[in-house]
Amino acid sequence: MEAVLIHLRGAIERGEYAIGDKLPSEAELCRRLDVSRPVLREALRALQAMGLTQSRTGKGTFVIASSVEDPTFGDFTASDLLEVRRHVEIPVAGYAALRRGPENLDHLAHLLERMERETDTTAWVAMDTLFHLAIAEAAQNPVFRRVIEEIRDALARQSAFLNELGGRREQSNREHRAIVEALVDGSEHDAVEAMSHHLDRVESTLTDIVRPPRTDSSTEGGPEA
Repeated sequence: MEAVLIHLRGAIERGEYAIGDKLPSEAELCRRLDVSRPVLREALRALQAMGLTQSRTGKGTFVIASSVEDPTFGDFTASDLLEVRRHVEIPVAGYAALRRGPENLDHLAHLLERMERETDTTAWVAMDTLFHLAIAEAAQNPVFRRVIEEIRDALARQSAFLNELGGRREQSNREHRAIVEALVDGSEHDAVEAMSHHLDRVESTLTDIVRPPRTDSSTEGGPEA
């Protein structure tokens, strides 16, 4: 999928597909690139999240930008989402360290164990959003939970994007464990630091994905088999 994405993204950024152009049909792209339809569809979803294309029901996929600026997850751009997460989730982690109860810690520990065992990306992403909701619940303020619920779909889309293109799952599990350990210790400082580090890594992975890919002989002619 990554090779297909790099190839299609490169073709758009080189101007082979201009703004307003319709990409070839899925069947044609599968034939040209010698990939399965599920692989192609993952790449097309990633192109759309990057803001390069737009899928129009019954009409196909159209190019809407010539370069990646700010990926979009659901209704929110990555930059807007991250800004809000920093202002909400970092202090929430601190409150959670001070206010969490035994049931909150048990729930988080159970989620963490399941996430560390999970190998299916879709299932892991679903638990990732539950994890961040559980942190908000541990802060014992229903408004925090409501805010996280409001952006839950965007969080899930971003999480899937980072895992598919940035290989974030194992690293994220370690970061989540550090957050839970800080909550267990009741350390507001450590919880704030752990959540800050987690969001820093999210931002750096997004930056790496958005940065224009290096092109070489293996991507110029399409993905290798």
